[in-house]
Amino acid sequence: MKSLAFGLTALALAASASAQTKWDLASGYGANTFQTKNLEQFAADVKAATGGKLMITVHPGASLFKQPEIKRAIQTGLVPAGEFIISGLANENPLFGADSIPFLATSYADAKKLYDAAKPVQAGVLGKQGVKMLFSVPWPGQSLYSVKPINSADDFKGTKMRAYNPATTKIATMLGASPVTIQLPELGQALATGAANNFLTSSASGADGKLYEQVKYFYPVNGWLPRNVTAVSQKAFDALDKATQDAVLKAAADAEARGWKMSEQVDADSIAVLKANGVTIAPPSDSVKAALKKIGDTMTEEWLAAAGAEGKAIIDAYRKN
Repeated sequence: MKSLAFGLTALALAASASAQTKWDLASGYGANTFQTKNLEQFAADVKAATGGKLMITVHPGASLFKQPEIKRAIQTGLVPAGEFIISGLANENPLFGADSIPFLATSYADAKKLYDAAKPVQAGVLGKQGVKMLFSVPWPGQSLYSVKPINSADDFKGTKMRAYNPATTKIATMLGASPVTIQLPELGQALATGAANNFLTSSASGADGKLYEQVKYFYPVNGWLPRNVTAVSQKAFDALDKATQDAVLKAAADAEARGWKMSEQVDADSIAVLKANGVTIAPPSDSVKAALKKIGDTMTEEWLAAAGAEGKAIIDAYRKN
């Protein structure tokens, strides 16, 4: 009788183990970033809601795949889930770059409106590739740092502006500055030696990278708020039972709402760090705002030309709301 009871218990445990699903979730960002902390909370929420039926393990710091490889890894079934910066896929399809059109959506409220307009289109493109978008969270906006005060748009002329992609190169050129390609880890040294005078990056990058040691002026222009997307293989999602699917979607919705709030708090905290370290925080002048708006209008039109009818639908929906 005892052996029968033991056998039944073993069978029950085996059945329980076989019923448990495990997902690896790849991220290219460090464990200390708010984005990764949000992913960890998402995984914990899923575990709690499913009673451990679905276990998600977050792998930060590009430990599974480098950031540019993650979407493709999900698409080809190399990993069930992952997080990637969606504008990094703009070369594959310009529709993925909607959130990073310079000076189109320059606040969290406007970035959310743009996301709401872009989400059905971007989710549709990903869906055709077998990738299901779960949620999306922005980084703090790209803002202006300068070694010297920028009181008018003319103050950019003749300066060296750090660039790190085609868009920032074009912005520098349109402002009359000379674009210089410098990666973020090398920026502090470049500022110290005069190889760069101003640049666009987030408040968080400036605070974390201690760029306040070289620059003393910060203008929160929030040129664009690039978004990360957390997604799962449609095949992996479809393999879940309905109750588990519902738990994942609920945890994803919670992660998205929480993540937007976390991003805004990180922005505020980072600006406070800059200020505490002697950086002057000032709104951009009317002259600078007008120059940036003109650049934004031009680059929006260029994006529309590349993105076609679906891109136009995104911008129309954004401007209507």
